[in-house]
Amino acid sequence: MRLSQRIQKVKPSPTLALTALAASLQSQGIDIIGFGSGEPDFDTPEAIKEAAKRALDQGRTKYTPAGGIKELKAAVAEKFRRDNALAYEQNQVTINCGGKHSFYNLIQVLLDDGDEVIIPSPYWVSYPPMTALAGGVPVMVECSEHNGFRLKPEDLARALTERTRVVVLNSPSNPTGAAYSRDDLEKLAAVLSGRDIAIVSDDIYESMMYDGRAFVNMANISEEMKLKTFVLNGVSKAYAMTGWRIGYMAGDANVIRNVETLQSQSTSNPTSIAQYGALEALSGDQGAISQMMAAFSRRRKLIVDGLNSVPGISCMLPDGAFYAFPRVSDVYRRGGWEKISGRYEGSGNSSKLCSYLIDEARVAVVPGIEFGNDDYIRLSFATSDENIARGVERIGESLAKI
Repeated sequence: MRLSQRIQKVKPSPTLALTALAASLQSQGIDIIGFGSGEPDFDTPEAIKEAAKRALDQGRTKYTPAGGIKELKAAVAEKFRRDNALAYEQNQVTINCGGKHSFYNLIQVLLDDGDEVIIPSPYWVSYPPMTALAGGVPVMVECSEHNGFRLKPEDLARALTERTRVVVLNSPSNPTGAAYSRDDLEKLAAVLSGRDIAIVSDDIYESMMYDGRAFVNMANISEEMKLKTFVLNGVSKAYAMTGWRIGYMAGDANVIRNVETLQSQSTSNPTSIAQYGALEALSGDQGAISQMMAAFSRRRKLIVDGLNSVPGISCMLPDGAFYAFPRVSDVYRRGGWEKISGRYEGSGNSSKLCSYLIDEARVAVVPGIEFGNDDYIRLSFATSDENIARGVERIGESLAKI
């Protein structure tokens, strides 16, 4: 049967594909250490699970408003006030089926065919295909490791055209862990000031900042920037609730209303009982976040130190999130590299290396080409200290054979 041209331009998420491949091999009894999955390895806190159970017992299993229950919207607004010093009314807030869904809905509402979206590279794998699905044109702007993988104002200025509709900022970043300071954002804001361009601030890793760094987003910079900015967040990463599929966003009330109209014609409301779990997550005790961050901070050093000890690998210490993004281009220069092939199919040398590591090291990583830079690979350190130590050791041993 004939498929639409639209869907033929989109490929499956590589991070999910790698996670599925690792799980398939593990089900066959093969010892795979997985660094692919972008989710905390902790269980959802008990208080959140109990809140969902109460919702079940109380029969809160019916449809809710398409944009979420008013109690959760109020909790989101309070979270923005409490944590970010940002004031939003409930009509400026909506609840979606995960952070990915928030971006998808918003970009569908903002773009017409041919509108351009500025995406700093390396980027989260789903930004370009979701832009394309909305008829938009992804415009990738390279951000070098020399600048901490952060977008430079002069590069942003060069990328802007009369068709630019949206600029995406993800801080801390997936895959690099790079985070923007207030000074960084003020310089970018100066470029965007006076222009009719929306800013999408993807803050899903907001709670995961290291070395005393303060989180700040574009909406904090000025009232003008706040009016242009849509702040996207969710409960998946901060509260280990990836499977609950609750994301949220805040911004211009008219756009939010149209996001809810779109959602009413697609998914309808996010799962009712998951909304009550999210309500507890945002309103209840926040101690679980600091407990997870203590582990992530320790693991960050463990994985970066380990990777930097492997010949041919160089890894920058991430500012936030739970990803290491090591440069592996020196490995490509070794003789015999072109003969390597294996289970994972993809373009570029990083995909070839990813396949080699699955087959030879029994380690699953994600190729950097999927994030816009073939010189790197991504490893999630949301796994145990033991897995990190064993996995890095396996990587070193397998690369020594090339």
